[in-house]
Amino acid sequence: MRDYADDPPIEERLGDALRSAGDTIATTESCTGGLVGSLLTDVPGSSDYFDRTYVTYTYDAKLDTGVSREALDGHGAVSEPVAREMARAVRDAAGTTWGVSTTGIAGPTGGSGEKPVGTVYVGVAHAGEWGADDTYTTVERYVFDGDRTEIKEQIARRALDDVLAAVEARE
Repeated sequence: MRDYADDPPIEERLGDALRSAGDTIATTESCTGGLVGSLLTDVPGSSDYFDRTYVTYTYDAKLDTGVSREALDGHGAVSEPVAREMARAVRDAAGTTWGVSTTGIAGPTGGSGEKPVGTVYVGVAHAGEWGADDTYTTVERYVFDGDRTEIKEQIARRALDDVLAAVEARE
């Protein structure tokens, strides 16, 4: 596996930020197959802030975790609406401050002109205090290059970086 890690790596910086804020996180992953959760749990003491990860590789698995049939049928698994629903569903099911989702095409096949190999949607959902109108979800689309393993690692680290940016923006 190629190492895209900074020093200190994103999983450590995010862990420090979550711990400092008293926040928690859960993930739901498709194309990364659990790598985001794995990176988070590589950090000693991550049980202070990490709750769970769901690997929802199929349509049925996504339905089981709260993604609507309408989103999947109307937009496909690799789409902004599905990434949004995935991030919200895991945040709410786990009762965490943050939910993050990845859904994309790691390759080497499966791409199209509209969604080439390396395309991913990363969803980040925040749970605000009840009644504070501070709950939101963002989704970003990225396209990465490389082989399957390289693309998966880039996606996982990008997802963690997106959450870190959101946590830091709240400080």
